[in-house]
Amino acid sequence: MSGSRPFLFLSARPEIEAVGPEYESVRRAMGVGAERLDHVRLDVESLPSTDLSGYAGVVVGGSPYNVTTAEEHKHPVQRRVEDDLARVAEAALGGGHPLLFTCYGIGVLTRLLGGTVGTRHGEDAAAVEITLTDAGVEDALTGVLPRRFDALVGHKEATERLPADATLLASSAGCPVQVYRVGASGVYATQFHPEVTADEFIARANVYRHHGYFPAAELRAVSERLAAASVTAPQLLLRRFAELAGA
Repeated sequence: MSGSRPFLFLSARPEIEAVGPEYESVRRAMGVGAERLDHVRLDVESLPSTDLSGYAGVVVGGSPYNVTTAEEHKHPVQRRVEDDLARVAEAALGGGHPLLFTCYGIGVLTRLLGGTVGTRHGEDAAAVEITLTDAGVEDALTGVLPRRFDALVGHKEATERLPADATLLASSAGCPVQVYRVGASGVYATQFHPEVTADEFIARANVYRHHGYFPAAELRAVSERLAAASVTAPQLLLRRFAELAGA
């Protein structure tokens, strides 16, 4: 990779025991050293600037937050996080900066762009089969993935209606919108988690066992199912994102 600018990782997890592992998962999957992946915890501090010109690209991590939570019930930190992420998306779209939202972030982007986010297509913590659309096969980012592959999911909400300028790139049986691109830009959003291995997802499941992604009493069974899953393809997405943005 010939680029010298760093990448930026934006996290929004209040659970400190999940923050470091998520950063390391993203860094490893991207194939960059820590010196090339800056980290800002939006749950702790507001993004000081949306000038993204100093970064090769931006990756947004997941969160237990849900954009479908009624505004009056959102914690002030969540409202600030969503405002910051919306500003980042607008800056990336306006300036042509590569940006990849994952999981929670897809809801922020969908809502910002006028699509619909709802709870009909939530998926329990599991490995599910993802299928690329024809556009996904041809896309510079998702085209590195097999036409069908397994990915790790766990979310209570999902995109129900694509934004007008979005191109659907991948779906699953339980969630019609798994990946999309905004127009011809380098702005993408994934519902599944492209960064984690099965073992890393099991560790995350332990942190979030009381957050409603599965019955807490079923943690052992969920962990066993995850441990049996073969999930390797999704990480190619982050490596490819780094290659495209850092070239």
